[in-house]
Amino acid sequence: MKDYEKRFVRYLSENSLKLTRTRRLILDAVFKTHDHVDVDTLYNMIKADHSDVSLATIYRTMPLLVEAGLIKQSLRYQSKDHYEHVFGHRNHIHLLCENCGKIIEISGRHLEEFLKNETQKHSFEFIDYTLNVTGLCHKCRKALNRKIKR
Repeated sequence: MKDYEKRFVRYLSENSLKLTRTRRLILDAVFKTHDHVDVDTLYNMIKADHSDVSLATIYRTMPLLVEAGLIKQSLRYQSKDHYEHVFGHRNHIHLLCENCGKIIEISGRHLEEFLKNETQKHSFEFIDYTLNVTGLCHKCRKALNRKIKR
């Protein structure tokens, strides 16, 4: 059993819930992808091999994965909530291209140190942060510059 699965089983047990076949399929699908995933995309991934898994079940399972500390809603982008698994992953910053929707992750290590220092000055307990930066990726910026030059 993988570590993330053990953690989920423990969380479910503590809340008098069971690891059903469908929950296991959803959990595995989330951890198979290393991208930011929305529920519709996740549904399409699972449905390809398991047509009996409903969209409603995925919507009901996502909060359980969040509460178990395995994933988090990392951003709301293009009118959809996007999730990523955080179990065993360092926090990071998202660069979001407003044109093509590309999401680029960069390290937040220096920002995290800054936040820890600043929050300590105010006797504030630092737990987590989320930072999303919007703009244009290199390809979109290059394409836009070509259009302007014409």
